[in-house]
Amino acid sequence: MNNMRANKKDEVSGYQLDKFQDLIARLFQCCQERMQYQCERFQLPDAEFRCLGMFGEERYLTAKSIAHRMNVVKSRVSKIIDGLLKKGLIQRIKDPEDSRVHLLSLTPQGQKKMNEINEFLDEVYGEVLSRMATDQRRAMLTNLDILKASMEAVKEMMV
Repeated sequence: MNNMRANKKDEVSGYQLDKFQDLIARLFQCCQERMQYQCERFQLPDAEFRCLGMFGEERYLTAKSIAHRMNVVKSRVSKIIDGLLKKGLIQRIKDPEDSRVHLLSLTPQGQKKMNEINEFLDEVYGEVLSRMATDQRRAMLTNLDILKASMEAVKEMMV
């Protein structure tokens, strides 16, 4: 990693490195605290909350796809799925193309819960953005895109 930095045209100062690490740590802590609050507010354990959120992107998921996305073993996903099934938030459906595969989808109650969660998130993120002037929001969103691209590029180098 040090060799990568030494080859860069613009050297990163110690101050910038320390400031960046501190800001990332503080942002991560803030996000963890928000996640804890959300889990308590919607009465879901963290893993179930994160799993439920995956259904916003997909109509159907499999246990295997959930395990891959959450980066956990399939046995752990089985416990998460069982919790969501018991709460009536998801349902199992046999795959019409392969009866050995069970598809998972939101129930109407699960969709209602997702709508409540999404409304809450819109309020939270809207409140954060409203605390900035319009030009600051644009700059911040641009800079976050740059940060995301940089972090993904470094992540690719680690693999």
